[in-house]
Amino acid sequence: MPHTETPGTEAAPNPRLRWWTELPLIVLVYACYSAGRLLVRGDVSDAVDHGLAILDIEKALHLNAEHPLNRLFTSEPWIGVPADFWYASLHYVVTPAILIWLFRSRAVRYRAARTWLMTSTFIGLIGFTLLPTCPPRLLDAGHGFVDTMAQYSSYGWWGGEASAPRGLGGMTNQYAAMPSLHVGWALWCGVVLWRHGGTRTAKVAGVVYPLVTTIVVMGTANHYFLDAVAGAAVMGAGLLLTPFVLRTAKRARTLLTARFAPAATDSASASASAPDSARGGAGSAIVSGGCQTSAGERFPRQREQRFGAGAEPDPVPSDAGDETPAPTR
Repeated sequence: MPHTETPGTEAAPNPRLRWWTELPLIVLVYACYSAGRLLVRGDVSDAVDHGLAILDIEKALHLNAEHPLNRLFTSEPWIGVPADFWYASLHYVVTPAILIWLFRSRAVRYRAARTWLMTSTFIGLIGFTLLPTCPPRLLDAGHGFVDTMAQYSSYGWWGGEASAPRGLGGMTNQYAAMPSLHVGWALWCGVVLWRHGGTRTAKVAGVVYPLVTTIVVMGTANHYFLDAVAGAAVMGAGLLLTPFVLRTAKRARTLLTARFAPAATDSASASASAPDSARGGAGSAIVSGGCQTSAGERFPRQREQRFGAGAEPDPVPSDAGDETPAPTR
């Protein structure tokens, strides 16, 4: 049986993307994310307990990548300083750059990639809310971690409090370590580069960037290994939810179209179904010269026709006027 669409419920086509609508959307989403991350600081003692619990879990699983990496970054400035720059900078540079590149050269893929990134970011915000976690660098020194960003703060623009610019550490939530969106966003960048880069260099960068970022977040004592795993899991959940989010957004556009389109549709339908007399067609009351007359009304000096249907009138009317000579019979 053929499928028929109910009028007004046809699927709304995806609107063409414009930078002046995309940019405010991304800025708004990131502002909401940053504000929410800042507001849900959580209790410090709970955050410390969660951090220690993660260390206990890793110990039970015989996972301990953080300590050797942190000792290496601390003892070797030629590794630690670039790693701090990597952590403090690329998170905010590479991700927007790839979004812009997708928008300009891979517009067909951009909508799904952008939705995946935003969905995963909001899932990460839920994690920060439910599980405030103290990063390794903020634990008691007895746990064996050194804050490399504080150690090398004189080399960069960041302060000793966080990776934020010097003096703005109080405006960040330092207990938003679980999940690691540094790793999550880097993984998103890597997948996009691998799938859409089109060159060997892009594919290599797609592997190297998330891998190095994972090493950096642990070596700088900003995240645990399980934070990185959680960041990857958040991106996986966002990827699975992306088709649902896209369908929901498309359905919302359809409902809005159906809500606001009927007025224009009704107006067009009324114009199309109007009688000919209202549109100046056959039987119209509108006559030449733009004059309008009512039914049966005649112009001055207009005479009734004396010839029947199909009969031709005389070349010169016999009652043309008093001063007009009658034609020769």
